[in-house]
Amino acid sequence: MLNKRYVNWMIVQYGWRVMHLDETDIKILKVLILDARLSSRQIAKQCGISIGTVLSRIKRMENEGVIRGYSALLDHEKLGYELTVISEMTVSKGRLLEVENEIARLPNVCCVYDVTGLIDAIIIAKFKNREELGKFTKRLLAIPFVERTNTHVVLTSIKEDFRLI
Repeated sequence: MLNKRYVNWMIVQYGWRVMHLDETDIKILKVLILDARLSSRQIAKQCGISIGTVLSRIKRMENEGVIRGYSALLDHEKLGYELTVISEMTVSKGRLLEVENEIARLPNVCCVYDVTGLIDAIIIAKFKNREELGKFTKRLLAIPFVERTNTHVVLTSIKEDFRLI
């Protein structure tokens, strides 16, 4: 367990902090993850708490950035995005964040991750066809400081769900 002084130093040093969630917060989040369209009254009933508690807890979690927004879960294949790819990327000359930020703005990109190991970043993207994928791959390689990429086409998605808790 980390001591409080070290955690406070990390908060000041890196500008991040972890919000501590109690059992009530977790219950609310579980309900929201399953259906964010529920009213505060419905959430309160499912969690066995008051509406005021639901409202104040959700507001606090929004203010702390735990809840960053609300959206619909889409079936990308039904929207025509039949290809999911995972691209490994190596970047030179210490320009990783600059390159990653540029890639994150590209329309088909779902995720951009800094990683440890032999590569610098992993990109997850979705495409409607091979032509879109080809253009994307050429665009990646044309970005200054991108040394190389290695792209994997996903054959079958066993699980793709970012809802934790």
